[in-house]
Amino acid sequence: MSEQNEQFFEFLDTVDSRFQTTVKEINDLFIQGGCVCEIKSAKSGFVVSYILKKEKRTIANFVMRKAGVLLRLYADKINEYADFLDTLPDSMKKDIKKAAHCKRLLNPDDCNSRCKMGYTFLLDGEEQKK
Repeated sequence: MSEQNEQFFEFLDTVDSRFQTTVKEINDLFIQGGCVCEIKSAKSGFVVSYILKKEKRTIANFVMRKAGVLLRLYADKINEYADFLDTLPDSMKKDIKKAAHCKRLLNPDDCNSRCKMGYTFLLDGEEQKK
């Protein structure tokens, strides 16, 4: 077993057993999608980043919080990996679609001017403003 795999399984051991299968499936999905997995230790636990090889850009990471593990998707260059989004599990895509639209994208006057505006992208052919 490679050191990378050993580190991933150390991280997986810290994840609530109810979510370990899902975390493993997401990891496999990113790896099969052409990402490199980078694992680092942090104060609150592990940070597991997924970096697209071609773009050398982090597109997602798992972070540990008191409430458990979170998956953070980075959207600043989302159109560069939009095709990859369509390969996500239906349950994840459903949660993305269910998330509130960015108020500032819909009406710039509805949000604080210092607020970073959201992103417009396609998911399963449907426009999303998140």
